[in-house]
Amino acid sequence: MQITKNTVVEFFYTLKDEQGEILESNFESDPIVYLHGHDNMMLGLEKALDAKEAGSEFTVTPDPKDTYGEVITGDAAQMRVSVKHLQGAKVWKAGMSALIQTEQGPRQVTVVKVGKFMATIDINHPLAGKELSFDLKVASVREASEEEIAHGHVHGPGGVEH
Repeated sequence: MQITKNTVVEFFYTLKDEQGEILESNFESDPIVYLHGHDNMMLGLEKALDAKEAGSEFTVTPDPKDTYGEVITGDAAQMRVSVKHLQGAKVWKAGMSALIQTEQGPRQVTVVKVGKFMATIDINHPLAGKELSFDLKVASVREASEEEIAHGHVHGPGGVEH
């Protein structure tokens, strides 16, 4: 079965930077599971996976705007937030990565400056603007259930339980 809109895809990946250094991989753990065609995956990966089948193995280097986004510069790149909204450490220092919750879900940011109650963060993802390569292996493809399509995400193992 080919990957098309409304299919559930399980895949493994290895993420590499411009020098070929491995940044992360899930080949030794559980595959990523997502509902194809519902904005549940980076656009660059979703485009690359389209029409592939279980067992497909390939490497793709999507445009940075289709992975972690392009680098935002100037005042638009920085934001002041309450330190209590930073997740990932108890004591914060400039240069540390943190997670913050946004309307679009969790977002990785970098602490630029920290005070007693407020921190200045760079909202760019640490990998924004970088040309990254993904080694991909499609583990499985199946038709999504009507409920999964209606909810816009996968249910069951690797998906949402509700």
